[in-house]
Amino acid sequence: MSLQTRKSSVIKKWLLLFTRLLLLTAIIIAFAQPYFKAEDSESAANEMVILLDNSFSMQAKGSKGELLKRAIQDILENTPDDKQFSLITNTTVFWDTDVKSVQKELQSLEYSDVAFRPDFLLTKAQAKKPNTTKDIITITDAVNMDSKYLNDLNADASTYFIVPEAENKNNITIDSVYIAQALDNFYEIKVTMQAYGTVEEETPIALYNGNKLQAKTVVNFTEPKQEATFTIPKADFNGYVSVTDNNLAYDNKYYFSITEPEKQNVIAIGETAKNNFLSRIYTTEEYNFTATELSTLDYNILEKQDAVILNELTEIPQSLITTLKSYYDSGLNIVILPNAKSSAQNLNQLLSAFSSTTYSAVKSTEKQVTKIAFSHPLYRTVFEKQISNFQYPKVSAGFTLRGNALPVLTYDDGSLFLASVTNGVGNVYVFAAPVNTDNSNFQNSPLIVPTFINMAQNSNTTGVSAITIGKSESIFIDALLSKDEVVTVRSENSDFIPMQQVLNNKVKLSFGNYPEKAGNYTIYKDNEPLKNISFNYSRNESNLNLQNKAILKEYNIANSVEEVYTDMQSKRTADELWKWFVIATLIFLLLELFIQKFVK
Repeated sequence: MSLQTRKSSVIKKWLLLFTRLLLLTAIIIAFAQPYFKAEDSESAANEMVILLDNSFSMQAKGSKGELLKRAIQDILENTPDDKQFSLITNTTVFWDTDVKSVQKELQSLEYSDVAFRPDFLLTKAQAKKPNTTKDIITITDAVNMDSKYLNDLNADASTYFIVPEAENKNNITIDSVYIAQALDNFYEIKVTMQAYGTVEEETPIALYNGNKLQAKTVVNFTEPKQEATFTIPKADFNGYVSVTDNNLAYDNKYYFSITEPEKQNVIAIGETAKNNFLSRIYTTEEYNFTATELSTLDYNILEKQDAVILNELTEIPQSLITTLKSYYDSGLNIVILPNAKSSAQNLNQLLSAFSSTTYSAVKSTEKQVTKIAFSHPLYRTVFEKQISNFQYPKVSAGFTLRGNALPVLTYDDGSLFLASVTNGVGNVYVFAAPVNTDNSNFQNSPLIVPTFINMAQNSNTTGVSAITIGKSESIFIDALLSKDEVVTVRSENSDFIPMQQVLNNKVKLSFGNYPEKAGNYTIYKDNEPLKNISFNYSRNESNLNLQNKAILKEYNIANSVEEVYTDMQSKRTADELWKWFVIATLIFLLLELFIQKFVK
């Protein structure tokens, strides 16, 4: 029995010794504070940059509300108060800030018509601090995202994407408004709309002149593209059409202006006998029509014309070509009816001022005009539906047109009878053959009247005025300005001075990215209103089905800002082993007490 007691005592001593050695070792190692180096420890001092998409598509609603508002709330709630960062949106920059400093500005951040380009935004950040390594959090719905926008973003541990998604991607947008038919006292206007996704119910659409309701109707989207028709008085109009849609709001209104029609100024230069058919088209009730021979032409009256018709001139002088070119740049329409006796060289000298289209030599071959470009602006409002069995005009002889001109009327062999070129404000209409009664029956065709009437229409003085913001469109207005005078563009809530260039008795206005807000505006000289004008946002953000999340597969994708910060912290925080050795010390201490108490 005593032998067994001595053996137990020896075992107890060895256990206590072993336990105390382990206890002492754990204490020593704990004080040494060992750790494993963090996976991404070198990035701990990176500058934080948040790229936030506030384009119109972020108006869409996700599971927790509008995508942009939810993203802002995510930033404010989950960014540590002491965390400094820079935040860049499509339109606004907040440098070296924190959540408390930018809370009010972010909560009142407005949607923008500027497309989200992460490469552009990152360039701003690089320019601000060019030699600083950055952590990048990009929050975007990825609508219309292109892989080329990601060239400056490295797919490494420091780049994260948060991609909120809309729950309902159905949307209706108003694309355009145009005059379908000009009656004696009324305009028939058509509103073109596009539905993305499925729209099963009738959709109300309303027309307003100013803020006064003019008419209402409903549209059934049995097809994605639909049109609504309204009739309005033939007078000044400055209003909008509005569609009821519960998804994106920015594209539910389309602003447009129509100026009460004035008589168009049209001049025909050619032989008196050959100009007679034009005088029957351009009647005195609607046009200020002038017919003159080249020898008696007064060049000074050309600047006041909306359209100039060169009617079978045998020779076109260089002085006339130069004059026409200068007025074409100011919005003049030019109609070229060639003379069979003209040289192709002289005609091409004229055409070279406007495009690369050329005439070849005359051929005495009878041809029929068999194809109409119904979608061409010249005929868009002429035909209610496409027709294939109309009275074919024909010609006995004519030139051949080659080049980049847009087809309007085409022969049965596919070559051009009538083509057009444009600089955006003026148009040049080019016939391949003379249309006199000896060479063609075109003057007896039903096409003759709408063709020549529409060729005389100047886009600056007739039709719908509706400019898309950001497309750098220009218009010309009739105004005489002194050296220091400028015109301004005003609405009820804002005004701006557009880029302007004085050209004789006209002023060319260019708008670039202005105004900032869509709406109806008026152009003023001092306090004298000159012209109503309307601006609309681009519809590029309307199709929510264009989300391109797939191109982000090489990047870190997170569901929230909180998840990003948690991931960064786990990768950049060293694994401190001393804590485990403190725990081991306590375990060994308890083990020693247990041995002393229970081991005999």
